[in-house]
Amino acid sequence: MLVLTRKLNQKIMIGDSIEVMVVEIRGDRVRLGIAADKSVPIHREEVYNAIQDQECEPQTA
Repeated sequence: MLVLTRKLNQKIMIGDSIEVMVVEIRGDRVRLGIAADKSVPIHREEVYNAIQDQECEPQTA
């Protein structure tokens, strides 16, 4: 895992097309803004896991 330190309004780039920016720091919470092509799915971990669980369920007809 790569661990980076960023300050408010600083960004990191993932590849050439994904930009992550620190937009707010309030107490122990950090808000991130993510800019990426619409074709790139972006989800919070719990939403991603729910999608994966749903895709693994057997389909009934």
